[in-house]
Amino acid sequence: MSGMMLLLLLCLSLGTISVVHCGDPTINFEWNVTHGTLSPLGVPQQVILINGQFPGPNINSTTNNNVVLNVFNNLDEPFLLTWSGIQQRKNSWQDGTPGTMCPIPAGKNFTYQFQVKDQIGSFIYYPTTAMHRAGGAFGGLRVNSRLMIPVPYDTPEDDYTVLIGDWYTKSHNAIKKLLDSGRSMARPDGVLINGKDAKGDGKDEPLFTMKAGKTYKYRICNVGLKNTLNFRIQEHWMTLVEMEGSHTVQNTYQSLDVHLGQCMAVLVTADKDPKDYYMVASTRFTKSVLTGKGIIRYENGKGPADPELPEAPEGWAWSLNQFRSFRWNLTASAARPNPQGSYHYGKINISRTIRLANAASKVDGKLRYSINGVSHVDPETPLKLAEYYGVGDKVFKTDTIKDEPPEDETKVEVHPNVVNQTHRDFVEIIFENHEKSLQTWHVSGYAIFAVAIEPGRWDPEKRKNYNLLDAVSRHTIQVYPKSWAAIMTSFDNPGMWNIRSEHPERRYLGQQLYIAVPNPSRSTRDEYNMPDTALVCGIVKDMPKPPPPYGN
Repeated sequence: MSGMMLLLLLCLSLGTISVVHCGDPTINFEWNVTHGTLSPLGVPQQVILINGQFPGPNINSTTNNNVVLNVFNNLDEPFLLTWSGIQQRKNSWQDGTPGTMCPIPAGKNFTYQFQVKDQIGSFIYYPTTAMHRAGGAFGGLRVNSRLMIPVPYDTPEDDYTVLIGDWYTKSHNAIKKLLDSGRSMARPDGVLINGKDAKGDGKDEPLFTMKAGKTYKYRICNVGLKNTLNFRIQEHWMTLVEMEGSHTVQNTYQSLDVHLGQCMAVLVTADKDPKDYYMVASTRFTKSVLTGKGIIRYENGKGPADPELPEAPEGWAWSLNQFRSFRWNLTASAARPNPQGSYHYGKINISRTIRLANAASKVDGKLRYSINGVSHVDPETPLKLAEYYGVGDKVFKTDTIKDEPPEDETKVEVHPNVVNQTHRDFVEIIFENHEKSLQTWHVSGYAIFAVAIEPGRWDPEKRKNYNLLDAVSRHTIQVYPKSWAAIMTSFDNPGMWNIRSEHPERRYLGQQLYIAVPNPSRSTRDEYNMPDTALVCGIVKDMPKPPPPYGN
């Protein structure tokens, strides 16, 4: 079936008009998810492939494209993908988290249908079921600007995706069994760049090539499992131009700390002697440093890469100072023809302050992670489905945590963690990290303003230190040990949205929650009805589908 015919059918279907915006281009994909055997670190191991690829294929889209992606699950267990940073406007039905969607059963397929509405930037996708992220099935997702919308730099010679991440030689099933037994994942075994680690024996094929004198865009994303990575390229400076959907002030860096789940886009000019150079990714804030490397080759270059690698910075104070140097480019056009700085977030009154503290503890002798004393578990029935079918009270309770951390963070309850949030409230969220390890958080469904990160404990007086002018609008934020981070966002996107740790171990063992944002207008102008194609499972599997609650 042609893409045009598919779009026409989607536009004619009341059930799926929730997903496709008629008139905007549609891009189609068909993915086969399988197990395979590879040796990313020299040891044969089971990995998860998409169309035979590890990492998975790049999704190359443009603002407002409709993405129609048919996923065939050829694993022996349920599987689900999320599109991290894609805001899924009005459409949490396609967010790909266990709280919003039933997983794709083994041997079955499901077609995701969503629009990259009013967004640009560098993002990733990855699995949210079990510990599949430790097996692969992750990849890059780019949203290019429309030709009519200028970007604040010249068109680069080429556009490359660089997926960096720490890696384990254990299979995802072995890691899951380890966590289920109450133990931690321990330290990773190495670091990969686009699924490989150059050996440095002169036989490494280049990951990327550059022409002398030309400038290239590199989209660098941390798809790892445990550690922040510092990224650098031998002898080359990097000019930061975009971060998770926002154009940035174009500062230049020798190296960048990229935390779990984060993406940054840089410009690199091939202005050195024509030969091979290493791009390097190494773990940060660890006693023993793991390093991965890959080759960049100049066309017609002569000579191997220098075996002496550039050193990484030390300590988290350097990393915090780098965060403070990141600024929103207020004059650059956004995904629509208006400057990013036309949205004055710093002048909006705060409706609510939520303080969220992460903690590690033992429940029945097993390791669990919690937020404000609750360790989340995914019920068999997705939260969004239970709510839609009117049986939410049989699946979860809301507001079991308060808006501030409990005095005793070691007392932990294990159940779904769902917080009610009024539509359109402008909310301040404080992530408090009282632990000794760095945390990274992701917020689904929204762009957040990362206004501050500071050591110590938060109190209202700390607001005087917020960046209320040009904090970068993004979807992740890191929190350093014994520190806090503040974000602001407008909850203007009704749905069921996931706030989660970007550390897969912590997410799997409970460090996540869902924000339930109602649709008070009861109109599809604010939130789409459940698509006809949505999978059903749990207690709603055999229930009659409710009539659409929202009108036009």
